[in-house]
Amino acid sequence: MTSKKELQLAYIIMAILLLTGVVCYAAFPPPAPDEKVRIVFRNVAGKVLFGHQTHINDYDIECGTCHHNLEDGDDETYNCGECHETESDDEDVPNLTDALHSQCIGCHEEDSGPTECASCHAM
Repeated sequence: MTSKKELQLAYIIMAILLLTGVVCYAAFPPPAPDEKVRIVFRNVAGKVLFGHQTHINDYDIECGTCHHNLEDGDDETYNCGECHETESDDEDVPNLTDALHSQCIGCHEEDSGPTECASCHAM
């Protein structure tokens, strides 16, 4: 049988190892990818090639500007389709196409970005 002191020592060692793991995980996030992260939205009007790095680096747009479901201090981003369905009758949450058009065109109109269909859609 193990003594009470040995059991306490085992718990202390486990707590130290767990704490070390959490600190290492939080202190050393994975590096950003070397290649540009681009997303292709497929749709009936033609593919849309969206460049995250262009919007972040060239236009100084923060993640929370588009990923509006982010909470303060939340580094996790969500795919638009996680909340906006392709087809939806929900009046409170627009479908994916309407949400993207509203978000993208709204920002482009506000900040003098292109608003013609062919400027984003590859026909």
